[in-house]
Amino acid sequence: MDKFKAHILLVDDDEGIRLLVKKYLNENNFLVTTSDSAENASEKIKIIKFDLIILDIMMSGKSGLDFINDHKKDLDTPIILLTAKGEASERVEGLELGADDYLAKPFEPKELILRIKNILTKTIKTDQKRIIEFENVKIDLNKLLIIKNKKEFKINNTEKIILEKMINNPGNTFSRESIGQLINLDKERSIDVIITRLRKKIEINPKNPKFLQTIRGAGYVLWIE
Repeated sequence: MDKFKAHILLVDDDEGIRLLVKKYLNENNFLVTTSDSAENASEKIKIIKFDLIILDIMMSGKSGLDFINDHKKDLDTPIILLTAKGEASERVEGLELGADDYLAKPFEPKELILRIKNILTKTIKTDQKRIIEFENVKIDLNKLLIIKNKKEFKINNTEKIILEKMINNPGNTFSRESIGQLINLDKERSIDVIITRLRKKIEINPKNPKFLQTIRGAGYVLWIE
């Protein structure tokens, strides 16, 4: 597992969970820094460049969603949310704000490892188009930016993976299932949320998309030629 070594920030106000998750991640060759609050995590990301953040939603003080909202303009680190059962609305909000994945408590440590590996390995791509321009839009996957009418929009790791696949397969329709397999999500609603978020960054009129279109009964397609 050496190729999966990475520095992970674990943010949770439950000391027991921090100790258990850190121990398991360390055993699987991950370097782990912990924070007991969103406020403390905000200080740590100022001085350390992490490869991934594991973030609890419900914490005393600022929530995990507050943390994402505070840093969404300048944070390009992948985020996995830890959520309690029944927090469906919070999970959707987290994805809308830019989180890449979520895991409901209680969870199996092995599943967490698989999700971490899935995110980290999919950030490494070769021989792919990384920058593309069409009409008034420029997508730069190297800088994790979409530039529309000279206005910049940050994209997260999940959005990058989807765009990279679509850019390198122009005109191909991707079902929700195939997109879910690509980013390790099996909830159609969550995939729709991500597409809606991308449309806001790409389209002049997101409600009437010209480029990232829905093919009824089939899925989504990116028309860029």
